[in-house]
Order: sequence, then C-alpha cells, then structure tokens
Amino acid sequence: MWVLWGSVISIPLLFVLAFACVLFFNLFHAHEHCIKQTGAAFRSYATEHDGKFPADTNGFGNALLLLVKGGYLGDTNGHYGVGPITGPGDDGEVFREALRTGLRIPEEKCSRVYIQGLSKANNPRLVILFDKRPTPGSDHFHRPWGPLLREVCFLDGSMQCIQESSWPAFASNQVELLVQEGFERAQATHYFHIP
Repeated sequence: MWVLWGSVISIPLLFVLAFACVLFFNLFHAHEHCIKQTGAAFRSYATEHDGKFPADTNGFGNALLLLVKGGYLGDTNGHYGVGPITGPGDDGEVFREALRTGLRIPEEKCSRVYIQGLSKANNPRLVILFDKRPTPGSDHFHRPWGPLLREVCFLDGSMQCIQESSWPAFASNQVELLVQEGFERAQATHYFHIP
C-alpha cells in the first residue's frame, strides 16, 4: 500500500522537478538567439539612420555587426550582443573574431541571413532576417523532438516560425516581394540559396 501511494505521489513530482530543471538550466538552449530582439534593434538603428537598416559593402555579416558595435543589442564587446544575430546552435565566434580583428565575415559562415538594402519605407511584410537552416522547435521552443522550423524577422520587427515543409513557398513569395521593391530577381533569389 505504501509503495503504491509513494509511486502515485513521487512519479508526478519527479516529472514536475524534471520540467523545472529543463526550464531553469535551459538544457535545450531556448531563447539564446532571440530574433525578436534583433527586430527591435533594426528598428532602433533605422530610427537613428534616416529610416535605413544597416548596410556594409563587405556583406551582410558585417552589416549585422553594426548592430553589435552600435550597442543596439546590448553590450558592444560581443559577449552577449552576438546571440540575437546568430541562429540556434551558433556560438557566434565568427562575429566575435570579426570584432577583435576587423576582418570581413563571409556570408556563408553566418547562421542567419540578413537582407541588405531595405528601409522602414519598404513593405513591412518583407523578411529582413531569417534562420539559414531549420532547427527542431526553432530558438523560442528549441527541443530535440520539435518540428523543423525557421524563425524569420519581418521589416516591422515582428517574428514568425515557418515550418520547413512550408519554407519553399514562403521563400518564393519573399523573392516576389523583393522584386516588387526593386531588387533584381537574381539578387533576391541569392539570399534564399546561400549555402
């Protein structure tokens, strides 16, 4: 009888304790790459730069680094500031190295893709930043058993998770929106096919 009551009480208690440990210790590394914070940083940057979002002739990796250098993501030394511009599973070392050395960041080494050349005046439903690769549960709900998702940040600062099965249609629609905004089709398509 005592064993039965002990099991009835202890098993649910163990589940609650395990769930609390997962949340407290962030075992699945959720919310370490907050794309929402990057959306707010883009808006702040544009407000201070005549409505234009960051741009750099060395590529979008260096343009993203302008958010860190300007303090729009928190600190300016890269200890925390690079997290929101990187995708899940990326420790941000390529950005921290560029902060130390001043070297160019190859776009192929970025885990998120940033679309340069936009301003606050463009269509707010355009994606400005997105995860290059899908991850289980994305950043906000990261867990090994989650569905494959990509987080996207729109021009208006809002974010959305796109299932990988819906990604080709979503990306195709975004290319059309970029073309409507004056981008060359090849350039618009390039952003969605960076290795």
